[in-house]
Amino acid sequence: MTEKLNIGIILGSTRNGRVSPQVGNWVKEIADERGDANYEIVDILDYQLPFLGTTDGTEPGIAAWQKKISELDGYVFIVQEYNHSFSGVLKNAIDHLREEWHDKAAGIVSYGSTGGARASEHLRGVMAELKIADVRVHPTLSLFTDFENFTTFKPAELHLSNVHAMLDQVNAWSGALKPLRVKEDTEEK
Repeated sequence: MTEKLNIGIILGSTRNGRVSPQVGNWVKEIADERGDANYEIVDILDYQLPFLGTTDGTEPGIAAWQKKISELDGYVFIVQEYNHSFSGVLKNAIDHLREEWHDKAAGIVSYGSTGGARASEHLRGVMAELKIADVRVHPTLSLFTDFENFTTFKPAELHLSNVHAMLDQVNAWSGALKPLRVKEDTEEK
């Protein structure tokens, strides 16, 4: 029997009144019912990351962030669209690391007025540079139809099959890429 993969569900917003925890918890509930991997919420807010390059880099949140991302085999990014792109705090968190992201897979669940599609496309370019394999299936949630008063998450049932398909791909690709990470770890020692 093979060991279960560790998949982080990364909340990409730290704004007051954010809805990413609602979306992330919904994805985690669906994922946990599957029993095919170990899923956990990874909230950027918990790490209190400074703006990259503005400190000496010794803040405990940076080391904790590095450790957490290193432990994970794959990711599901919960991405909201701000001004046609993803949030600055998510970009900052991603930029704090490099090798920790390599040879892992990621899915995206996005939301916004256009389902967060533009933010996701920007994120895909960043992931390519960091050797993160982004999967094709991409659940997109509308602020108009999947949120009551733009704040209370009430997803349409049609998204369930997309979340399952995305998780299928994240798990398959994360597992397929794991030998590359093990090889690199062995070569470094």
